[in-house]
Amino acid sequence: MEHITSTPTLKAPAERFTGDVYLNMISTPAEPARLAAALVRFTPGARTNWHAHALGQVLHVTDGVGLVGTRDGTVVRVSAGETVTCPPAEEHWHGATDTTLMAHLALVVGDATGDGTTWLEPVTDDQYAAALATVSG
Repeated sequence: MEHITSTPTLKAPAERFTGDVYLNMISTPAEPARLAAALVRFTPGARTNWHAHALGQVLHVTDGVGLVGTRDGTVVRVSAGETVTCPPAEEHWHGATDTTLMAHLALVVGDATGDGTTWLEPVTDDQYAAALATVSG
C-alpha cells in the first residue's frame, strides 16, 4: 500500500490547452498498472486541444458545468456527478463553459508507450462558440 497525502497542482501546458487549466496527477502509468488519473480544473472558457486516446478515456465531472465535443459535431453539456466515456481513437475535446468553471477526473488506461494520448490542434474560438450554441439552443 502507498498513501499519497497530496500532489502538487500544476498549470497545464499551453501547447495542449487553451485558457487556464490546472491539474493534480493522481496516478501515472507504472508497470504492471497502466492507469493514468488526474483531477483537472478548467476556468471559464478553458479547454483541451483536440486529442484521442488509444484505449479510450473516462471523464467524471466533480464540479461545475462543462462541454465535451467530438469531430462529428456532437457536443454534450456535463455537470457535477455526470460521466462521459470516449471510445478508443475518438478525436474529442473537453472544457468549461464560457461562464462556469468545470473540474473532472480524467481516467485513461495507457498503452505500451505511455498514456496513449495523441494531442492535436487547438479547438478554435469559432468551434468553441459553435459548441456553446449547440448546447444552449
